[in-house]
Amino acid sequence: MLKYINKFLIFLFITFIIVISLGPFLWVVISSLKTNVEIMSGSFGMPKVLKLSNYATAFKLAPLTKFYLNSIIVAVSATILNVSLFSMAAYVLARTTFKAKNIFRVMFSIGLLIPGASLLQPLYMTIKQTGMYDSLLTLIIVYVAFGLPTTVYIITSYFSTLPRELEESAYIDGAGFFTTFIKIIVPLAKPAFGTAAVLEFLLCWNEFQFALTLTTGNKNRTIPLALYYFKSQFASDYGAMFAATVLVTIPSIIVYIILQEQVVSGLTAGAVKG
Repeated sequence: MLKYINKFLIFLFITFIIVISLGPFLWVVISSLKTNVEIMSGSFGMPKVLKLSNYATAFKLAPLTKFYLNSIIVAVSATILNVSLFSMAAYVLARTTFKAKNIFRVMFSIGLLIPGASLLQPLYMTIKQTGMYDSLLTLIIVYVAFGLPTTVYIITSYFSTLPRELEESAYIDGAGFFTTFIKIIVPLAKPAFGTAAVLEFLLCWNEFQFALTLTTGNKNRTIPLALYYFKSQFASDYGAMFAATVLVTIPSIIVYIILQEQVVSGLTAGAVKG
């Protein structure tokens, strides 16, 4: 009897997690297919007729295409640079011994504790003085830097789980340090790379504060700012606003779904050691 009670409680818990996770998104999707009258008259009712024109209206009211393109450029570029550069740093921390190794570990760990809001003003002043304000390159550099602690932590932890005998065998066969890293370690660490890449992509795609502070106008702004920057235009058309919200969130959900196996395996393996 106790066994069935435990299973029932587990089922209730999982159901609760699913509801609170998917509920808000499904509500937004359903609302994006309603008219303004239906949205105002009842929050949880189903639409009588699917109003797909809300999505077309969203593109008319805001330059979502431009914001989408900017977000894709920034997120993809920052993710590739972040994982490529900091995976090499993680490999050095995981496999070599030098005097300042523990100091670097502490520095990277402290980076996880610093809130981004506390760096807005000094970062803004620095970028203004260097003439890099309102540039996609600036956002890419900032996002690469802010993803450093997480990427190094995840990939270092995973590298620590790999047996050193693999590298020793490669060295005996004449492979150098860099060749061993590229041809032996990188293929084995795909779950860690996938985990770090997904987290960095989500950071770049969803980040709001720095994109708002370090850009102006429509030329270089990213998709999270679409809802905020044009909220006055959306104010009288809630269906279009909900449609724009769906368009903003879907890419990050798709990326996570595609790479969820790598994320889970990467986090699990990295928790074993390191």
